[in-house]
Amino acid sequence: MQICNHKVVSLQFSMSNDAGEVLDSSDDGDALLYLHGEENIVPGLELALEGKSVGDKLKVTLDAADAYGEIDPSLVEVVSAEMFEGVDNIEVGMEFEAEMPDEDELQYVRITEIDGDNVTVDGNHPLAGMRLHFDVTVEAIREATEEELEHGHVHGGECCGEEDCCN
Repeated sequence: MQICNHKVVSLQFSMSNDAGEVLDSSDDGDALLYLHGEENIVPGLELALEGKSVGDKLKVTLDAADAYGEIDPSLVEVVSAEMFEGVDNIEVGMEFEAEMPDEDELQYVRITEIDGDNVTVDGNHPLAGMRLHFDVTVEAIREATEEELEHGHVHGGECCGEEDCCN
């Protein structure tokens, strides 16, 4: 069986930056499971895995645009510390869900700088703007269930939060 849309894929992987620093991996033994073709992993890696089979090993280098995207300056904003009412100690690195103007979805923002009452928040993914290197081994491929196809992601032993997902 080969990797193609609507297959559940199990991977062992390591992701590093240009300096060779490992940023994420499945070293703890838990494979990454994802539903191919549903944008559950970065687009460049998904494309590189297309057509691969169990046991295939590959090294993939992705420019930022094919990974977590380029840095979007419009997602960086300086706001007043008053926006964090109820938070006792605002610190760089903290993450919050923020309502975006004219959007129904919440966006995650990360505090990147604090200068007195001015707090810089960044809505870019923490890995945006970075070239990334992946070492990947395909462990398993299987057909997705109807429920996984309907929800657009892999289901395991935990509820995904959608109505009737766990029944």
